[in-house]
Amino acid sequence: MHAVTGLVCAVGLECDEIRAGLSRSRRLEYGGLVFFSGLLSGRRVVLTASGVGKTNAAHAATLLIEKFRPAMIVNFGVGGAYPGTGAGVCGIAVADSEIYGDEGVVTRDGFKDMRDMGMALVQAPPGSDVGAGRRRRRIYNRIPIQPVPVRKAYSALKRLSFSPLKGPFVTVSTVTGTAARAAELQAMYGAVCENMEGASVAHVCVLHRVPFLEIRGMSNLAGERDKRRWRLKEAAVECQRAVMGVLGRW
Repeated sequence: MHAVTGLVCAVGLECDEIRAGLSRSRRLEYGGLVFFSGLLSGRRVVLTASGVGKTNAAHAATLLIEKFRPAMIVNFGVGGAYPGTGAGVCGIAVADSEIYGDEGVVTRDGFKDMRDMGMALVQAPPGSDVGAGRRRRRIYNRIPIQPVPVRKAYSALKRLSFSPLKGPFVTVSTVTGTAARAAELQAMYGAVCENMEGASVAHVCVLHRVPFLEIRGMSNLAGERDKRRWRLKEAAVECQRAVMGVLGRW
């Protein structure tokens, strides 16, 4: 039997298909969250919907690690694709790093991130894949992701006839609603898409030395806010198909 894989999304819409596919499912409650433990694609998983935003997601990831000791955590759900990256609506993307997009300071010269402020957001433990030997590594806005899970997921998705993109994701507290802001973030970080949880889950995984993977389905193009063009349900279903496919080939 495989070790446990932790699955965390933000809302029920993003995990309804996976929850329906669980066999031998058990419902548990910790810290105000509901967790579903069961089998998915022959793999032991624990699934939870954290709620929207960084704090909820970090809380869920911490509980997953403390209560279930997962061998890996997969964060998944919908995201907003940045124009010009090749990411289309309902397309699939895999993060190779996660970036806190809002943490920093706004000056007369524009936005400056935590490195410019000289304040690290993460002190990576020594001996971890992202730590530096016996010393803690100072990490600012960009949270590194171990490359092996990313490479395996990307290859599996290609074999499953998806056309995945791979690149940095940006986590924001304020969803982008103008073309100018979308262009600014994409230019600043070279990112594929934005979301509201990923960096905080990656952050917790670094601290606990748990491998992390993030897969998202693009529900819309980040920019001028027109929800008539959004495809939340379709993107959520496609993302869950991707996650289940990857787990089935892990």
